[in-house]
Amino acid sequence: MAKKREKKKKKLPGRIVLRTGEALVEAEPAWSAAEPEVVIGELDGPVGYAIANLIGNQTKGHSRVFAILNCDVQVRPVTLMVSKVTVTSTKYTNILMGTVQAAIANGVLDAVRAGDIPRKKVDELGIIISVWLDPSVVDEKIDFNILFETNRAATAKAIHKAMHYEPGIDWLLENQTKITHCFHQMALDGG
Repeated sequence: MAKKREKKKKKLPGRIVLRTGEALVEAEPAWSAAEPEVVIGELDGPVGYAIANLIGNQTKGHSRVFAILNCDVQVRPVTLMVSKVTVTSTKYTNILMGTVQAAIANGVLDAVRAGDIPRKKVDELGIIISVWLDPSVVDEKIDFNILFETNRAATAKAIHKAMHYEPGIDWLLENQTKITHCFHQMALDGG
């Protein structure tokens, strides 16, 4: 009689004090680039305290808001968006707090669905996400589906990288001399 294979339980990580990640996802139009930076950790640790301080200490031009699927539908883990760009126009605000906010909320849920964020820990963790939205969105004709998809994918990718410590130090040391920062290269090229 064949032995039954025991189903291995997926081991949950221990305490997640503070993890960081970033990503870049872009489509053809320059305004579509999404470059989030995330900090993930337990709500009773530094990340939770930072979320409470940020939400309670609003700054003109850099409002902090929760990632929501729609008004009155906040995602888990609690995710706080912080703009990297000073917001000065209503159009920019509406895009950031509309399409991008919804995309980030969906990206967080995608990360939970993918197992990057353990489902059993969603109520214990918090995420702070620094969001960059190209200021040219106020002057360009925008395809909101493209903007949504790049921000959604970038959010999930940044969370994945944070939770899996990517890139790892071995890869970084091996590839250090092969990688040049794109804006540094532009400067070197005279642009």
